[in-house]
Amino acid sequence: MNTLNTNTTLNQLQQYIKQKDYNADASMAYFYKLIEEVGELAEVIRKNKKQGDGGIKGTIEEELSDVLYYTLCLANVFEVNLEESFIQKEELNKIKWGK
Repeated sequence: MNTLNTNTTLNQLQQYIKQKDYNADASMAYFYKLIEEVGELAEVIRKNKKQGDGGIKGTIEEELSDVLYYTLCLANVFEVNLEESFIQKEELNKIKWGK
């Protein structure tokens, strides 16, 4: 997969990231980057910096994308299919919470 679009599935996105950025020995580096990006997300949420006409740089949208990127990197390192895992977890939540 070389291009992304609004119809890209989570599995396709995970494979795209794996082709672009995969290092089986970098789990801690990916984890630290994820934590860094969560901190940056907290800052832009606090400032309510949403994407406007100025583009995505320094916005909630940018930081959420970065968090997703490093989450997918970690999933790839640990060979976790996030799409399957999310569905399984939602089934558990339905049982636990009745929703």
